[in-house]
Parts: sequence; C-alpha cells; structure tokens
Amino acid sequence: MLFRRGVVIPTLIGTFLIGWMYSGDVINGFKAVYNANLTAARELFTIFLIITFMVALLASLRDIGADWRMIQPIQKFFVNGHIAFFVLAGITFVISLFFWPTPAVPLLGALLIPAAVRAGLPPMGAAMAIALAGQGMALSSDYIMQVAPMLSATGAGVATGMVADKALALSLITGGVAISGAYLMNRKAIRKVAASDSVVQEITSVKSAKEKESVEYAEAAAALETIEPSLLKWSKLFALLVPLSMLGVMIVMIISKFGGTGLGSFEGGDGAAFIGGVAVVLLILASIAFGKIHALDKISDHIIEGFVFAFKAMGPVIPIAGFFFLGNSDFSGSILSVAEGVAAPSFLFDLVSSVQNMIPSNGFITAFGLLLIGIVTGLDGSGFSGLPLTGSLSGALAPAVNMDPSTLAAIGQMGAIWAGGGTIIAWSSLVAVAGFAGVSAIDLARKNFLPVLIGLAVSTLIAILIW
Repeated sequence: MLFRRGVVIPTLIGTFLIGWMYSGDVINGFKAVYNANLTAARELFTIFLIITFMVALLASLRDIGADWRMIQPIQKFFVNGHIAFFVLAGITFVISLFFWPTPAVPLLGALLIPAAVRAGLPPMGAAMAIALAGQGMALSSDYIMQVAPMLSATGAGVATGMVADKALALSLITGGVAISGAYLMNRKAIRKVAASDSVVQEITSVKSAKEKESVEYAEAAAALETIEPSLLKWSKLFALLVPLSMLGVMIVMIISKFGGTGLGSFEGGDGAAFIGGVAVVLLILASIAFGKIHALDKISDHIIEGFVFAFKAMGPVIPIAGFFFLGNSDFSGSILSVAEGVAAPSFLFDLVSSVQNMIPSNGFITAFGLLLIGIVTGLDGSGFSGLPLTGSLSGALAPAVNMDPSTLAAIGQMGAIWAGGGTIIAWSSLVAVAGFAGVSAIDLARKNFLPVLIGLAVSTLIAILIW
C-alpha cells in the first residue's frame, strides 16, 4: 500500500532539509523549496504547453464532430475478432502518439470497443489491445510530443533526441512482445460470430470511473447525426485535414533525421514546438469553423481545458523533478542560491562516486536494476514522476559500467511508464480503459502483467546487446 502513495511531500521535505543542511541556514532551506519548484517548472513548462494545445485541439474537434468522423471509417476493417484486435491496437498507438492515451481513451472506448466486440473480440481482449498499445507502447516512447524523453534526458544530462530514438525502439520491441502475448492469451476466446446485442449494450452502457467523460462523447455521438448542416462540411473537412496534418508532421520529423534536407532539426524542444505550432493553427481554424465570431471566446475555453488537464497529469512531477534536479550541478546552483563563481554541488553524482567500488561493473545488472527502479517508481500510478530519478541515476551510473547514459535512461523510462502509465497498475489510468470495456481493472492489470514483464525483459536484453 505504501507504494500507492504519492511522493510529493517526501520530496518537498527532502529539498528543504538539503537546502538547510548545505548552507547551515534554515532560511535557505525555505528558499530552496521554492527555487527547486521554480527551476523544475521553468525546465518542464514546454511539456505543459504541448499537452495543453493537443488536448485543446481534441476538444475543438469534438465541437464539430470531427473526432468521431476520423474514427468511424476504421470500423469497416473490423472483419473478425482477430483482425479487430490488431487494428484496434494499431489505431490506438497512432492516435495516442499525437494526443496521449488518456484524452483519447473516451473516443476510442466509446466508438471502437463496441465495434470490436461485435466482430467477435472479447471485451477483455479489446481492453488489453488499447492499454498495451496506448498506455504502454505509445506513451512509453512519447516520440511525437517527447514529454517523457525530455524528462529522462534532462535528468541524465544528454540530448533529448538520443533518449527519444532509443525509447521508440525499446517501446516497439516491448509492445510487439506484449501485444503478441496478449493476442495468444485471447485467441481461443475470440468468437466466430458477432456478439449478441445484450453484450454490446453492456459494453456501451458501462461508465465506471469515467462517467463524466463518456457522457460528453455519448452526447457527441447523438449529435453527429443531427449536426447543423453548416457544420457538416467542416466536420468532414477537419476529419481529413487533422490526420493529414499530423501525418505530415511525422514525415517531416522522420526526414529531418537523415540530414541534408534543409528542414533543420526537430529534436527535443524543437520537435515539441513544431507539432505544438501545427496544433495551434488547427485549433484556431476548428474554433472559427464552429463558432465564427464566438471563436474568440470558445478557443479560450479549450485552452483552459487543456491547461487543467496538463496540470492534473503533470503537476505532481514539478516538486519531484525539483528534488532530483538537486543531484545535478546544472540545476543545483540556482536551487541552492550558490554564489556566482562557486562550483555548484552534484549530490547524486557524488553519492554514486562514493559507493562506486561497491557497484558491480556489470552493464547487465545495472540495466535491469534501472528497469526495476523504473517499475517501482511507477507503482504510484503516474509513470512520469519517476523519470527524473531514473534519468539522474542513468547519468550517474553509466560511466561506472561503460554504458551510454541515454540507453540506461530509455530503459528506466520503459519500466516507469509501462508500469505507472496504465498497463499493470490497476489504480492508474487503466481504470478508464477497463470502464469503457466493461471489465475489472484489477483483472485487466493481472492479464497484462506477464506479457508486459516479458516484453520489458526482452527489450532490456536487446538494448544491452546492441547499445
């Protein structure tokens, strides 16, 4: 039960004590608490901003019914339960890369799960496909928005792009193994005939812990057929424009990695700025299409909704990151108000150096140790709160075992997000997936447990061998 509790209070107290003991002045302890949170907020605000704009865009698309219209054509590919499982996983992965899985779950759950069940896929199988592809594979790489890689890279002191590339590869390996395992677990339960109406009604009526969110989408579904004629054309236009725009963003970012294209670099903050700018333009256009002159007020509502979601999702990370930033000399100086010209302390690296002789110089043990630490930090149900720790430990331990810190940071990121992001922890966002599928969150977490652990072990072993 202790691991389910938040760690915000311990990190705040820890920051205060370190600031006090380092300077010997209790006043500096109070100042350190504030400076640590300010430093972390300054470093991480770009993360809050990109989440805000993407959630706001999704809300504006909901106004004109374009979000549903983007998903509806996919139903025709649900030929049978076997195909439905992999199509559902693939669509969830792609959408979650751009919009994050949590805001996308109501859309996917309300529309695609009933269609998959009608095709013969059991509700548990549908829930596993969405959780493993969205909360697991997409969120653990976070390759488009690059929130997770930025947190890991900042702690490790390496470029965001290095962590992002390796995290993408590891997430695909982990996801491939986990999703394949989940399919084998559900293969015999897949029906050859469509589900009965009672089963489908049961799935679509279950609201569970996400009652408020699903009500919004139920209303949107009902309104889709009775949408104002003036909005119908805009609904169809944006249902095509947004996916094409996001596809274009992905293509440009991939091409830019080959160099010599004149497109510049889109790693780290530049990548977030690019997709964020595209999202803002689409947000403006969708708001104007829906409200015309009222768009001046409507867009503010959507941005507020985006900020609220961003701070609910990432707010607790700020004090946690501030505490672990104390271990990095790049940030500790400003947190502890170290005088100019005086070397800033590097507590975490000094701590590792002091016990370096006790640490086995074995990359295998270190890599799996960081994976385990990541999983443990994810037990609070967040997934992101442990990234500053795993990132900082990666930067400190890498030289001792002659490994690339970006590799260790990516491994720690896999453990933290696959555990806490919503695949094997029932008190995480997995509750939303279970609610829309009409299954027990505890049963869903139990079913995901073995495939996820096997996938994490395989990806970590491959990372050790190739990097």
